[in-house]
Amino acid sequence: MDDKITIIEGPPPTFEAFHDGWALGLNEGPYLASIALTRLRTFNSSALIERCHRAWSQRNSMQLEYRDLDGLENQAPIVAARALEGDEGQVLLLWVKLDAQEVEQEASPDDDWDDDADDDMSLPDQ
Repeated sequence: MDDKITIIEGPPPTFEAFHDGWALGLNEGPYLASIALTRLRTFNSSALIERCHRAWSQRNSMQLEYRDLDGLENQAPIVAARALEGDEGQVLLLWVKLDAQEVEQEASPDDDWDDDADDDMSLPDQ
């Protein structure tokens, strides 16, 4: 049971794509997965961090266990963790490996979506 962090109440976690350079080194394995960041409120983040460190020092993996929007149980390998103290209590930052479709895709500031662009396209007169 020490090889999992289980979300027991609340909504499913939100996974944000994480493209920082140091995270690329965490992506080891037979296939290329996406590294995602999730933020969880907790009562004892230091104990959860200690469990992660203990597992990793023994060359074991840690899993984040959660329910998705359909209520089905899922697990994601935890590859890094950090505890923070926030205004509303303790926050646990977890970096996990996910398939690309599970990561919330956020539009980047470089994406210039112009809804009126399709209006300019018309078929030539025949």
